[in-house]
Amino acid sequence: MRSPTNGPSGAAKGSPGSTKDSPGSVKGSPGAAKGSPDAQGSSGATNGLTIAVPRGALFGETVDLLSGLGLDTSELRSNDRKLLFEDIGVITMRPSDVPTYVESGAADIGITGKDVLLEQAAARGEGGREVYELLDLGYGRCMMVLASKAGPDPAAEALRRLGVMRVATKYPRIAERHLEETGRQAEIVEVKGSVELAPLTGMVEAIVDLTATGTTLREHDLIVREEIVECTARLIANPVAHKLRAQEIDRLLERLRAA
Repeated sequence: MRSPTNGPSGAAKGSPGSTKDSPGSVKGSPGAAKGSPDAQGSSGATNGLTIAVPRGALFGETVDLLSGLGLDTSELRSNDRKLLFEDIGVITMRPSDVPTYVESGAADIGITGKDVLLEQAAARGEGGREVYELLDLGYGRCMMVLASKAGPDPAAEALRRLGVMRVATKYPRIAERHLEETGRQAEIVEVKGSVELAPLTGMVEAIVDLTATGTTLREHDLIVREEIVECTARLIANPVAHKLRAQEIDRLLERLRAA
């Protein structure tokens, strides 16, 4: 993931870095080929841009955001089986797939969680995917934490006795990087389901996971030992779309910042 350095949208958050105008994996900006906003009905509310929208926890507030921009989201709200809403320029998918669709040019812009961007950036090196992070949208706020069973910290005890701790997580690259940066050796166990189960069964001493309120952790007698990073919804853009459709993206950014 990169921050844009040229053009009006360069005011987006994030430190500047070197950019590529046309990454090899990016096949162009689909929005540029779809014609004017008027030809796309209510998608004129988003300046005719194609948007990748995450299903799941961020979906409701993302749809509210689009509705506030003037997009007709009635079908988007009512039809949870449909994935492609061509009339309004929206594609829906898992949050983890949003950067893939934006990077490839299937969508001009997209919305996903900072946790997804961090995990995928760690997977591909600090540059991450060839997408631009344009704006912190502020909703979907949660914290990536290191947690373990209440009482004496079993992870600290494992480090003291064995020199290594076992950590279960859905975010193996974020967890590995954090533990390396803090000078701790760990065996990372990737899980797909309820990560809270792992320390309760003795499979691991700790977990790295996202939490919004801490309720699920408390229900499983787990407590937060460390806060790693705060995560919120972020607006990202395809680099080619950001160059060729800079005016449309900048207008959208102005409206979002003013909202």
